[in-house]
Amino acid sequence: MSAIAENVRRLLAELPPGVRLMAAAKSRTPAEVQEAVEAGITLIGENYVQEAVLAGQVIGRRAEWHFIGHLQRNKVRAAVEIFDMIETVDSLRLGREIDKRCAELGKVMPVLLEVNSGREPQKFGVLAQDVAGLARQLAGLTGLRLEGLMTMGHLAGDPEDSRPDFRETRRLFEELRGLSIPSLNLTTLSMGMTDSYKVAIQEGANLVRLGTGIFGPRP
Repeated sequence: MSAIAENVRRLLAELPPGVRLMAAAKSRTPAEVQEAVEAGITLIGENYVQEAVLAGQVIGRRAEWHFIGHLQRNKVRAAVEIFDMIETVDSLRLGREIDKRCAELGKVMPVLLEVNSGREPQKFGVLAQDVAGLARQLAGLTGLRLEGLMTMGHLAGDPEDSRPDFRETRRLFEELRGLSIPSLNLTTLSMGMTDSYKVAIQEGANLVRLGTGIFGPRP
């Protein structure tokens, strides 16, 4: 059994019921992604549209595809055609572009609102105080469906450094649920990566995004 297959099977056995495992496939080859799928991965996250196109030629629809990178508006049409969910909506402008492209294709795109829970200037995402307002605006767009929140957490240091970020995002998630915004059905809280997923799960994540934990270090 390959190292990728061993990692996938161990993680799937380890995760609590109700928590989904995403293979974050940034910079990985289609062959590596295929190994993960054959080992049991049913959800792939891609940061770049072109990498998803190449991997998709090998994997096809054997897995669900989520976009987890920063989405530029000129890539939206391609992303809407390829992906099953876009996890990184962080502005009304981007939401309107997704809505427009979905209308052209006759589809509705599930999305997550990306939260900059650590208020880090180098990161994308909506600040906590703007989440509810943007959620209300996105709820008025018929070409997309807001299904939850996503956050990165701190990328370096002790995993515990991310706990306040995850806790804040969970608080916002529950707050949005309590607002009873029409057309919102919030089900997904996407938090935690290889170094921090255990903390994220403790704080309420039901989707975790692992790259090196599945594929090993990047070359």
